[in-house]
Amino acid sequence: MSRIGKLPIALPAGVTVSINENVVTVKGPKGELSQYVDPTISVAVEDGHVLVTRASDEKQERAFHGLYRALIHNMVVGVSEGYKKELELVGVGYRASNKGNVLELALGYTHPIYFELPKEIKVETKSERNKNPLIILESYDKQLLGQVCAKIRSFRKPEPYKGKGVKFVGEVIRRKSGKSAGAK
Repeated sequence: MSRIGKLPIALPAGVTVSINENVVTVKGPKGELSQYVDPTISVAVEDGHVLVTRASDEKQERAFHGLYRALIHNMVVGVSEGYKKELELVGVGYRASNKGNVLELALGYTHPIYFELPKEIKVETKSERNKNPLIILESYDKQLLGQVCAKIRSFRKPEPYKGKGVKFVGEVIRRKSGKSAGAK
């Protein structure tokens, strides 16, 4: 039995789950999300909990069991609490600002980068003296939030020599010593 798959998902107040022909829809105070579930996996709602079960012990079904349970759990947490990610811009002259849902980034290129965010994501930028600029992204969709963060990070990935670039807050960059350390 899948250790993750067999855990029931508790439904907080204000969250409803409906199942219609292999599509699980979760509605909550922050939004609504849907996910297709493979027909070999059955999803049931019983007294405030969502239960995910499988018919047999085949390898593919065992993999789907944990996967779909995790996806449904992420949807429940997203529509009830939401997700938040913080990105930090490390580098001289690196700036971030936003007008509505358009993010403007100055990352050392000859031109600013304008990135339009999906409507499901709320953005906030912070710039304080003697601190690195921050981009704070919030959403109820964990997959979309991670995808947008990865795209923003790809504009200027952190490099290993000086550590300059766009990184997650708390991310540790493995540093290299450079050519002066290995001269002897």
